[in-house]
Amino acid sequence: MTIKHVHLDDVFKNHKMMRFRETILISVLIWFWLSGWACSQQQQVPCFFIFGDSLVDNGNNNGIITLARANYQPYGIDFPQGSTGRFTNGRTFVDVLAQLFGFRTYIPPYSRTRGRALLRGVNYASGASGIRDETGNNLGGHSSMNDQVSNFADTVQQMRRFFRGDTNALNTYLSKCIFYSGLGSNDYLNNYFMTDYYSTSSQYTPRQYASALTEQYRRQLTQLYQLGARKMIVTSVGQIGCIPYELARYNSNNSRCNEDINRAIQLFNTEIIRLVNRFNSQFPGAKFVYMDFYQSTVDLYQKGRSFGFEELDKGCCGVGRNNGQITCLPLQQPCEDRKKYLFWDAFHPTETVNIILGKAAYGSKTQSYTYPINIQQLVSL
Repeated sequence: MTIKHVHLDDVFKNHKMMRFRETILISVLIWFWLSGWACSQQQQVPCFFIFGDSLVDNGNNNGIITLARANYQPYGIDFPQGSTGRFTNGRTFVDVLAQLFGFRTYIPPYSRTRGRALLRGVNYASGASGIRDETGNNLGGHSSMNDQVSNFADTVQQMRRFFRGDTNALNTYLSKCIFYSGLGSNDYLNNYFMTDYYSTSSQYTPRQYASALTEQYRRQLTQLYQLGARKMIVTSVGQIGCIPYELARYNSNNSRCNEDINRAIQLFNTEIIRLVNRFNSQFPGAKFVYMDFYQSTVDLYQKGRSFGFEELDKGCCGVGRNNGQITCLPLQQPCEDRKKYLFWDAFHPTETVNIILGKAAYGSKTQSYTYPINIQQLVSL
């Protein structure tokens, strides 16, 4: 499912102007085929709304003052449109899901989506963002989860006019859509464990912080439900104590990873499972699915070589120990074979990892990655 480029200049060679339209049509069809979009595949849901951080941001941070931006090369080196603001070399996890849902194009960023395009769904994700408003302030501007929920409320208001103010019709439409929310990583990396900038670690024990974080997240997800969300994917936080950034900063004779971070993350993830169960029992007409990024990343670390990965601890591009201290610099030359790397930079996975995780979450036959049902089953409800 690798996306490739089709160069129109090559197609146009030796063709006369009378065949111009035919050539354009053929080129477009070839592009769709090479990019993996199945033109004959029926779109399974009317819209897809995305909330999150840099793992799924696709350009919302491009126009703001922040260090958390990726609209420069080599980011997007394997993506058809190049450096769009995605924090990886190609597709993100939600890009893969959109493809599996049958969308012919990717879900656009909120920063440049208005009008009828809103009906297909919007990506509100913002690099460095978190559940807490102050999270990520050390990197500059961003849209926190509260901001993203507020932006969705504005979107719902704009969508009303396409349903002639019929709230019931709009709610019926939204009830068929898929909602994705993946936050929490930055609340630890760029908040709780950044003790020189934030005071949360002195205010809360890890267990207290997980509970406080979950309570705030509960209010935010409840707002999404009140605004019309019914089919929701809520992700756990991955094994971020083992990303190249932490490996470059942390030295231990007992473990290759920072297990203090991993243990704190597991406390939060346990709270999120309980929250999903609570929502499923209390919210009429709703179905929440827990996506276990922690277990899936553990499996990738342990079984990476069986998937063809040769570099499990090193970023494909970046600066410092194992390319883990600083993310990709502008115009930096990345590794040549990205498919052999788990990590694209100090924080983010490669497109190959996103494809593996996306397919696993969509059609998993067990509850090891998705609970209580897989994403394909969620779509069919």
